Amino acid sequence: MGENSKSKKTKRHEERELAFILLFEQMVQKDDLESIISDAKDARDVEVSNYTRRIAEGVIEKKEEIDKLIEANLKGWKINRISKPSLVIMRVAVYEMLYVDKTLVKVFINEAVELAKQYAASGDSGFVNGVLGAIARNCQKSGDE
Repeated sequence: MGENSKSKKTKRHEERELAFILLFEQMVQKDDLESIISDAKDARDVEVSNYTRRIAEGVIEKKEEIDKLIEANLKGWKINRISKPSLVIMRVAVYEMLYVDKTLVKVFINEAVELAKQYAASGDSGFVNGVLGAIARNCQKSGDE
């Protein structure tokens, strides 16, 4: 049964999950993205799609802007107190919300919550949902660009 539900993962979900994994490895190893991708290909025979690469490169390029947006929507928290998995998950979602498709915000938040349930600490999924929901509302208020 678990096997069947796993096969229902969408290609886009898998690409997003791989982007998270690559970015998390990059954060922990402090290596450049190309080396991380090369190691993933060699060690795990991972295929990195154009979408996965776009997300990973985009998050790295826009990290400062994304982190400011995340921090501005934290209530009583500083960004350096967020667990590394949750932070990377939120970076991916914020990047997608801002630079991929503004009409799919709910999809990006739901995907982030699912990744948090799988990779972050217990309870982090609610935190991720709350922060991303606040970002989505605040971006909507400031109008479409």
